[in-house]
Amino acid sequence: MKSIKLTYTLIIGLLLTGISTLSYAQTDEYEMDGMTFGMPEAEVFTEDYDGPPVVGDHLSMLPNLEPLNYEGNKTHDVRIDILAQEIEVADGVKYEAWTFGGTVPGPVLHVKEGDRITFTMKNRSDEEVTITEPTKEGSPFMQQVAQNNFMNAEEATMPMPHSMDFHAGTVAKDDKWRTIGPGESIKFDWVANYPGSYIYHCGTPSVLMHTAMGQHGVVVVSPKDGYDTGYEVDKEYVVVQSEYYLKKGSGDMYQYDFEAAQNRNPSHVVFNGHQTILHDQPLKANAGDRIRLHVSNNGPSGTSSFHVIGAIFDRVWLEGHPFNEMRGMQTVLLGASSSATIDLIVPEEGKYILIDHEFADAEKGATGTLKAGPRKK
Repeated sequence: MKSIKLTYTLIIGLLLTGISTLSYAQTDEYEMDGMTFGMPEAEVFTEDYDGPPVVGDHLSMLPNLEPLNYEGNKTHDVRIDILAQEIEVADGVKYEAWTFGGTVPGPVLHVKEGDRITFTMKNRSDEEVTITEPTKEGSPFMQQVAQNNFMNAEEATMPMPHSMDFHAGTVAKDDKWRTIGPGESIKFDWVANYPGSYIYHCGTPSVLMHTAMGQHGVVVVSPKDGYDTGYEVDKEYVVVQSEYYLKKGSGDMYQYDFEAAQNRNPSHVVFNGHQTILHDQPLKANAGDRIRLHVSNNGPSGTSSFHVIGAIFDRVWLEGHPFNEMRGMQTVLLGASSSATIDLIVPEEGKYILIDHEFADAEKGATGTLKAGPRKK
């Protein structure tokens, strides 16, 4: 791990020197086909902020999805800062992760098609930030983390350049997704023009390494007119599949395995960041419930053949877009950065196993449980 720190410390200056010489043209906002484009130029600045690393009303910790309780378009003020944290991803496997907000994956952002997001991010990779002791006025997300620190997160530092790439955003990457150094902040706007479920990740080279080290999450953009189903959904969850490429490091810690990542040979393939979390804390429902799963394969490199043993997917919207509807699917194939919104009917009381039907990945951890109680009368 020390070699990684040294290598990246040496290139921080080079990266930031190049970045500081770039200039960006001011854009003019316009509408086309009912969508909004042409966001203002991003701002890069320094601030004394040392508050909660995640702030916003519609941010939640996996597998939860914060409900949308408003009509019409809304502007969301969202902060997700970059932190280093020591986290556990499997029994006895702990490494120093690069994170958005302190968890892997990062927070789930839930917005509605047409909403505007004003996003702020500070690169706090050079600070020790505790995520398990939020202040009383802290954000709802941080309260959730404090109540459920299943990764046994501990503060750490690893100064690195980082960036944010929202796949849900339609903007110029060389402006909004630009890299910032430790101690710097960036602020920009984007509009959720398309409904669906979208990955976000760090876009700073090596993108493979930054994503595999933990810098990824999901934005769920609900369609403004909903899904044309004719029924109510009883439970709604978010499931993220991703890979770790880890090898034994010094002491009890693990570290990033460059060779394994290049060869697409993950040490762990997991749901929601941890090898056993969806067994230790299964999704819950009742027989006869209609369940909606927003499933995202965040990779960074593998595919997912998502399946629930004992169920058929009643309706599937590829990428979560309401026009991309399919029915009666046994398995949904998701490439890296692909997603699907899946509705299924829970047949009867019992346990249903979520699994990547590419069994080599399942044996590395890509499994979970949906626990169903008796049907409500």
